[in-house]
Order: sequence, then C-alpha cells, then structure tokens
Amino acid sequence: MRRILIAVLAALILVPAAVLGWQMMQHPERAHASKPVADKAAQVERGAYLARVGDCMACHTVRGGQPYAGGRSIATPFGALYAPNITPDATGIGDWSADDFWRAMHNGRGRDGRFLYPAFPYTSYTRVSREDSDAIYAYMRTLAPVRQESREHELRFPYNQRWLLAGWRALYFRPGVFEAQPGQAAEWNRGAYLVQGLGHCVACHSSRNALGATPLHGDLSGGMIPVLNWYAPALTPQGASGLGDWATADLAMLLKTGVSMKSAVYGPMAEVVGRSLQHLSDADAQAMAVYLKSLPQQAAAPATAATVSDVQAQRLLEQGAKLYENHCAECHRADGSGKPPAYPRLAGNHSIAASSVNPIRMVLNGGYPPSTAGNPRPYGMPPYGPMMNDEEVAAVVSYVRSAWGNQGAPVGPGEVSRYRTVPLE
Repeated sequence: MRRILIAVLAALILVPAAVLGWQMMQHPERAHASKPVADKAAQVERGAYLARVGDCMACHTVRGGQPYAGGRSIATPFGALYAPNITPDATGIGDWSADDFWRAMHNGRGRDGRFLYPAFPYTSYTRVSREDSDAIYAYMRTLAPVRQESREHELRFPYNQRWLLAGWRALYFRPGVFEAQPGQAAEWNRGAYLVQGLGHCVACHSSRNALGATPLHGDLSGGMIPVLNWYAPALTPQGASGLGDWATADLAMLLKTGVSMKSAVYGPMAEVVGRSLQHLSDADAQAMAVYLKSLPQQAAAPATAATVSDVQAQRLLEQGAKLYENHCAECHRADGSGKPPAYPRLAGNHSIAASSVNPIRMVLNGGYPPSTAGNPRPYGMPPYGPMMNDEEVAAVVSYVRSAWGNQGAPVGPGEVSRYRTVPLE
C-alpha cells in the first residue's frame, strides 16, 4: 500500500513537472527567421492594415484612452484580464525585438518567456506568417509611445498560477503557420488564412469548454460568448440555418458594412465590423466570404427546450402577435421579410432562432449596426425594455422565434428578467 501511495504521489509531481519542462523547452518560433525588407514604408503600411484586420485596437485600447496603451478589462469566467500596453514605450513593447513579437504571436510567450493567457488569441494568431508578424511589429514601432504600466490581471486561484498554462497548452494549443491547400484557389486560401488567423473568428463563433478552450480545429458552429452573454451564430450551414442560403456577395457586404440583404450585425459583432472588418479590402472581404461559404455543413444545434407550458406558450404567442403588429411590423413587415438592408428580415433569421439571448437583448436594449464607410448612417432599433414588462418582451420574442418558418422555442418572462440588467458589453 505504501509503495502504491508513493507511486501515486510521484506521478502527481513528475507528470506536471514533465509537462511544464516540455512546454518551456518548446520554441517552434525559431524555425521561422525574419527576412530583409527593402521597402520599409510599404511594410509599415501593410502592418497598419493587418493590425486593423486583427482588431488589435479593440482589446488594447480603453475607450477614450490612448491607442494601444492597454488597460481594457477582458472579462472571463475566471476573472478579469487587462490588455497590456503595446506602444513602443519601455512600459509597453519598446524593448521588444521583432523576434520577441513573433514569439508572442506564434507561440503565445512573452519577451521574458512567460506563457501568455489565451485571452490574447495566439491560438489563432499562430497561423499568421512571419512576414505579416514583422509588418505588424514595424507598424507598432511607428505609434506614439505612451508611458503606462500594464495592469496586473485579477484572476481567481488557481487560474492566477501562470505555470498551469503549461497543461492547458499541452491540451489545447498547437503552434503552426497556415499552410495553403494546394487543391484550393488562391482566393479560398487567402480567406482561410484571414478567418483562421488574424480574424480569429473561432474566438466567438465556436463553443468553449470548462477551461475556456475552443476545439483545436474550431468548427465555427456558433456558441455563447462567455460573460458578455451574446450568442455568436454559426458561420457554417446547419440544416436550414447558418450561412447555407447566403450569397457570397451578401456575406462580403455584411463583413464590410455591417448590413446586407440577409441580416445586420449588432452586439459585439458591431464593434468588430466598426473597428476592424470595414477596413478590409474588397478582395479580402470576398475571400473570407468565399472560404466561409465553402465550409462543410455541421449538424444542426439541438433545439432548446421550451421553458413555459403549452398553455402559457399559446397565450404568449397570441399576445406577441399583437405586440409585433403594433410595434415591429412597420419596419420588419407583417411577414417578417423586413426592408433590407435598412431593416433586417426576421423570417428565416438563424441568429434569432438559434438562441433566445440575442432577440431578448435586442428587444430590451435596441441597437444599431456600426457606422461604416459603406453604411455611414445606419438605421437602428429603439429599446423596448422601458415600455414593455418581462411578459410582453417574452411574448414578442416568442412570436418572432416561431413565426415565418423560424423554429425557436417560446421563452418565458424569467429568461427576459435574467437579461434585463445584464450590461450591454
């Protein structure tokens, strides 16, 4: 018995130590050396474009603060992380080399070798080429230095023990630059590179496990965004939902402008389009759309069970039909077809049917697509939370989720109450 106990204790000590040692000794970034660049100005210009595509400013800039000076809180189920200063000041990345920057992008390790928390999406950025990483670094070196110490993270134990990331990385991270598929066109490969890498679409549009990890090869089948309490819909065909019936041109238009003939963006995605994707070149927006449209069909997400009785559901649907006629039909039309691109269609809208969260929050709080170059004055939806009680919101949402071919389950007042006081972001 004593020998067994000793063996168990030895395993509990040696296995984590071996994993930690193995992770510490891994330096895959060294296989990709920086190459000389003749046109530095062109490199910086390209880096500025790529930094926008990667939406670096969204995390590394506090609203109203200095660009890229860090400090923005990133809420997670494990506590708050604070994005660091990445301006070329000594308190930022002023002492970093291009190799240091590449190590962070490709291998998720800082200049001092410490493991970085994967709120920084290096699990996607690892696919970025060394050339593009160097371009982003060159651009960052041109920013105005801001003296601002990076704030310490506020994570609960044991998540504040950074060394435990060795185990997380062993399970959920595989460094590797994107490799073009020889059987695919250049446009498809460009789209795959952007979606899988800098775009880090999997960060929102895929489910996460209890440790906050997405699948190693994210399936983009949709999922809840932790803490923010928004549902990121599937970017793949899912039976009658997802992007299966979208035209490539509509998807490219949505990425660049925030609106299309099929739908409009809102919630966290409005910020992504406003700060990042609207700056895509037409060719890159088209390439991303082509790639997303090519993804294989996923199994439809299981339908959520109704939280109300059949009798209550029938009453809510009847009440919702009247409320929709009085408050919604003028813009979205009686048949739910909308007036796109100004007012999106609700009929066959998979983001409404897939989860009740988004329509509840939109009815409560309203919202606008972002103001973009392609849609500078977006039409918005007013908040109905102040004028409707929980049952009325539940009624209109239940009606919209079940009408015109939508197959969403009715929702109860309790679900509405849960999101009435949830912050908008």
